[in-house]
Amino acid sequence: MSTTWYICKYTPVELLDALGGTCQVLDHMPENFERSDEVSHPNLCGFGKAVIEACMEGRVKELVLVNCCDTIRSAYDVLLAHGKLDFLFLMDMLHCGDSCARQRTKAELLRLAEAYAAYKGTKFQLQRFRDAFHPWTPPVGPYLSVLGGRVGEELFSMMEQTMPLPVRNDTCVHNRSVCPPPEELTDFDSLMDWYAGELLGQMPCMRMTDAGGRKRLYQDPNLRGVIYHTVKFCDYYGFEYSKLRHELTVPMLKLESDYTIQSSGQLRTRLEAFAEGLTPQDREKGTRTMTGAGYYVGIDSGSTSTDVAILDRDKRIVAQVILPTGAGAAAGAQRALEQALEQAGLKQEDISATVTTGYGRSAIQQGDKSITEITCHAKGAHFLDPEVRTIIDIGGQDSKVIRVDEQGNVVNFVMNDKCAAGTGRFLELMARTLELSMDEMSAAGLSWKEDITISSMCTVFAESEVVSLIAQNKSRADIIHGLNESVASKTCALCRRIGGEPVYMMTGGVSKNKGVAQAIERRLGAELRISEQAQLNGALGAALFALELDQ
Repeated sequence: MSTTWYICKYTPVELLDALGGTCQVLDHMPENFERSDEVSHPNLCGFGKAVIEACMEGRVKELVLVNCCDTIRSAYDVLLAHGKLDFLFLMDMLHCGDSCARQRTKAELLRLAEAYAAYKGTKFQLQRFRDAFHPWTPPVGPYLSVLGGRVGEELFSMMEQTMPLPVRNDTCVHNRSVCPPPEELTDFDSLMDWYAGELLGQMPCMRMTDAGGRKRLYQDPNLRGVIYHTVKFCDYYGFEYSKLRHELTVPMLKLESDYTIQSSGQLRTRLEAFAEGLTPQDREKGTRTMTGAGYYVGIDSGSTSTDVAILDRDKRIVAQVILPTGAGAAAGAQRALEQALEQAGLKQEDISATVTTGYGRSAIQQGDKSITEITCHAKGAHFLDPEVRTIIDIGGQDSKVIRVDEQGNVVNFVMNDKCAAGTGRFLELMARTLELSMDEMSAAGLSWKEDITISSMCTVFAESEVVSLIAQNKSRADIIHGLNESVASKTCALCRRIGGEPVYMMTGGVSKNKGVAQAIERRLGAELRISEQAQLNGALGAALFALELDQ
């Protein structure tokens, strides 16, 4: 039996069922948009491309769309032009629920019923129509809500796996709730008139003019947190997110995806960090029986370096090692750990607990527990300086800003890991272009004279811009100052997004770059505190968590 796919909660799935259809939500996230990019505009939103991709690769043969936005209209035009589907229909619905919208929706229901019945070769079955209604009932007890733009099934599954509470999908096509028709209604025309009103009477999505009714979604006393998802190039839900930032009293995580599974690793890190904030790590203290001689290891496996810190029971650092990660996270971690043990004069059996963190944490087998770098950086920074409230960490492949409270718990965080611009790799590439070492580049940027602006947001284009400036005979110091300002601009934008406030601490390898640090200080108008253990901070936080496992 063929499946009729749909994308919108206003789709009349009960009507399609009554006409012999079997309906299913289309929310699969593809690996890429190879086929879609061949036939559609590159700035189409990720979901629109995902719909086209599924159809062009042959997964979808029957599709009912609703004119949610210009993207869906564009997707319809593309699919209509290429003729890949057996059945394609676009419902034209108004963006409100008044009497005029009801009449319009009824007319569209009649138009769809005629087209679908002709395609299926069936007639409307009243009892099947009644049996197709399955009113949505909310879960009982505390839960987390996923709000915003639609979430692919793969991403939602990841949310369910990582969150400590049940997760409810309150995005576009979900929480659909249409009640069964009254028994006295048997006439098809009267049923469609009633049905149009019921479809429009659901919890509104952001396309509707009465979207203010969505407040019911986040005023539930059982709500414990919100994951707010948006799709790249979609502006609809950005307005609601800005509003919720000021109205919500529960924790909220902002996620953006391009609706592919390519960014799964970064998205999982954000989700796990959010989950750790909902269930503070100190709840797990003393839950394990430890052996060893009372030494605790933290391993931070990053894209550029692998850092290891070993603490004793008194939280004193007895060894610290920073090595290039190399080709494999597990092998890099083992090398760094061996050097740290040798430095401290210890053996593996002396270690009571090990906690891993960083992007490579899941590949390291010897850890007792894995904790995200967000939570570990907060832990380490609070240990180094309890007055710190905002942590700026610029690593090899990402930048992140973390806000913490008086106890060092994560209040909010934001990451920029979709592009190398503003990261350690960005600076490394520019140093090679300028034929300088990182230390030479750090020092050279302090003696600038001309204020040069590096305007390109992309690392590749920025490199071309630097090459052009070299050709113009601009001094290295001035070019480096422009690069430092570019990094500072991106970093401070992240600070503003989460309401960063003093005291500020800078961690990560880029904290050694005095030019970048000074540029950030100028833009913040505040001092950056930089510890001697700045680059070790993530590993230090992990080691502190390892110690707590034994207390």
